Order: sequence, then structure tokens, then C-alpha cells
Amino acid sequence: MALASSSRLLHRFSSSSLPRPCWRRVPRPRGHSRFAVRWEHRAAAVVVLLPRALLGGGFQDADAAESDDEEEEDAHGVLRPLDADDVNLDLHAPPSGPERWDVLGLGQAMVDFSGMVDDEFLHRLGIQKGTRKVVNHEERGRVLRAMDGCSYKAAAGGSLSNSLVALSRLGSSRSTNYPELRIAMAGSVGSDPLGSFYRAKLRRANLHFLSKPVKDGTTGTVIVLTTPDAQRTMLAYQGTSSTLSYDSDLASLVSKSNVVIVEGYLFELPHTIEAIKQACEDAHKNGSLIAVTASDVSCIKRCYNDFWDIVTNYADILFANANEARAFCELSSTDSPMSAARYLSHSVPLVSVTDGVHGSYIGVKGEAIYIPPPPCVPTDTCGAGDAYASGILYGILRGSSDLKSIGLLASRVAAIVVAQQGTRLRVQDADRLAESFTLHLDNLEFCSDIETDHVSNF
Repeated sequence: MALASSSRLLHRFSSSSLPRPCWRRVPRPRGHSRFAVRWEHRAAAVVVLLPRALLGGGFQDADAAESDDEEEEDAHGVLRPLDADDVNLDLHAPPSGPERWDVLGLGQAMVDFSGMVDDEFLHRLGIQKGTRKVVNHEERGRVLRAMDGCSYKAAAGGSLSNSLVALSRLGSSRSTNYPELRIAMAGSVGSDPLGSFYRAKLRRANLHFLSKPVKDGTTGTVIVLTTPDAQRTMLAYQGTSSTLSYDSDLASLVSKSNVVIVEGYLFELPHTIEAIKQACEDAHKNGSLIAVTASDVSCIKRCYNDFWDIVTNYADILFANANEARAFCELSSTDSPMSAARYLSHSVPLVSVTDGVHGSYIGVKGEAIYIPPPPCVPTDTCGAGDAYASGILYGILRGSSDLKSIGLLASRVAAIVVAQQGTRLRVQDADRLAESFTLHLDNLEFCSDIETDHVSNF
């Protein structure tokens, strides 16, 4: 069942390769670990038509139809169209919600436009493959005009929302007897149609977006270009997502959240660092777990000191891929991600480091557990790390005491997302994963042969 109060969290993690740590909350000054670790040596689709007006004239195709995989199918298996009420919501103050949220995410609220392109397309536009670049309005329009006639998807995106939607779907699975996880997100969207679109899409995914729209603001977008080798290139237009105000409404949400997740992309945006610090300080005072996502190597390098300040003073969980972890540690590309996980775990109680097809690592107290990858044929690597993070959080929130099993669950969530086109974990796959993990928690054999349409021998 969901943890009742994060101020009373007691996680007992064990594995075949590590002594079992017992985590207990203790007061501590800033700059020290949030947890004292006592070691005991005893043997975790909506089809949308977006008019060009939504993009301020930068979009040339009036009928950019996309099949959005984060939406559920109706009873007849036919994708529902987004109705007019969803796109033209009258956005008043958000509802107060439950007494406590299981997870609150602070991140960029961005609408993703995702399409398949070839290497020649990137070369023609002078875009370096596999990178993430912040662009202005004119650059965004130039790329979208070049995509005229291409088939691509529009979705309520952003790295953090990918993780939260997957976590919400795992946490609301009908195949388990656990109470539904209560998941919310705060960020900045404009009062434009794209902002309404973003909120409506998350609402249908059972994720509560709680921030009020920025009056006369513009919602940020990310163009995600995927090449046949499954590599993705991202162009981010920030819009009003470049602001995050820590007001009384957000402070109230933080105070009643068991887990607060801070998206790393926020660190590179103007005027957000102080808001992040205030949120982490209040979360710490209220006994919440604090998780930080590394998000991007270039972001870490540009905001290195700010990252380390938050990570070492507040973070209980750090999510990073191998390159991001090495950037944190200032290691070379030849150093192993296991070394980075071990190094970082001296500063953060729980560190998750993914390494693509090579597997992943979970670092605790200077040691690292290797998590082998499941069989998978990659289709689109975008969202892999986001999906992995959702599996880690789900295992912790369900009270698992086995880091190895939590890691295996996370890697399987990621494998399903990587093997499909799109970044969102589908409802039917979430049900199967949650049911399998429940069997594990009930001391039954953890299922490794879930049948899906995406991953064989899963």
C-alpha cells in the first residue's frame, strides 16, 4: 500500500551483493545526508488536430494529426478525439486535492512535437544529432516549416511528466489491491490553447496539473526528432516554462506531499534556483523525500554549482544516465557508470544510473548493484530514463525492501517504452507490470515473461 507519511518512511533495502541498509530519519544540518544509514550484515491516444494558430503561425500544416499513445482507448478500442471543451478549458484555480499527495513533481510543462526524420534532415538544418538545444521562436518555426508534410505527434510532454504519467498508471492499476497513488505536478503553462491542451492531456492520464496558467503567457514546446537508429535530438522552446514562482499555493502543495521530485531542466531556466531551494527546504522541514533528475549533460555543466548545492544538501534520490553521472563526478568518458554510481552514493542516499543497453546501477553507501537489461529491440530511446525513474519510485512507494527487484521493475518499464514509438507507458502495460510486481511483494516469483506487444520474453 502507499506510504502514509514520508516523515515516517522506513526503507529496508537488501540485495545479494550488498549488506542491507536500514534508513531512519534523523535531524541533520544542511550539507549532510538526509538519512543515517545503519548497516546490518544480513543475508525494487488521442487523435488531435492542432491548428497552426496554436503555434503562432510557425506551423504550416493545418492538419497535424497525431496518435498520442498516452491516451486510453475507449470500450470499442477506438481512439477518442479530443473534444472542444478540453482545448478551451476555463482555467480557474486548481482543486485542493487530497489531504496529502504521494508524489508532487516540479518541472517544465512542455508540449512535445515528435517525428521521425533521417540524418540528411538534421544535416540540412545544421542540427547536431543526439543533442538538446534551447531555441527561440524563429528557430522553432524554421524546423517546423521543414517538417511540413511529415507525420508527427503532439503530446503533453516534458521529461518529468513522462515519469509521473507512468507512475500514475502503475499506481492506479486495476490488477492490484493497493490504494491508488495520488500524483500531481506543478509548473508553468501559458493561458494559450497549448496550455489548455497540456492540462487536458495530463488530466486524462490521471495526473493532476495544479498550477494556474500564466496570464498572457506562451506554453513551451519541444521538438523531438528521432532518426532510424533510435537516437533522438531535441529542440526546446521555453516560453513561460522558463519561470517558476514559489508562491503560497506551491508552498502549500509541497507541505502536503510525501515525495517531491525536482526536474533538472529547471536549473537552466532564469529565476528558478531560488524557488527550487525554497521548495526543497520546505519539503525537508515537512519530512518529504526529495528526488532530483539530472536531465541533461549540458544542463549539468552549465549549472554545476547549483546542482551540487541542491543534491548534496537536500536530495534523497538522484536519477541520472551514465553520461550525466560522469558529468556530476567530473569523470572521463572511459570511467564506468558503476564508479560514478558509487561515488555519488556517498553524497546521496540512493542513486540510480542508467546505461542504455548495458543495464543500470543502483548506488547506496558507496556500493552499487548491477541491474541487467531485459531483452529489447529499440524503436525510440526518447523517454527511457523517465520510464526507469517511474519504476524506481513505484517500488519505493509500494514498500519493497529489495533494491534488485526494484531495479528490475524499472528496467522493464524502460524496455517497454523504448520498444515503442512514443514516450508514455501504456495503461495495459502498466497493469501487467504492477500485477507482476505485486506478486513479488507477496513473496511469489517475480514474473519475467509478461506478454506485451513490444518486448518479447519480458
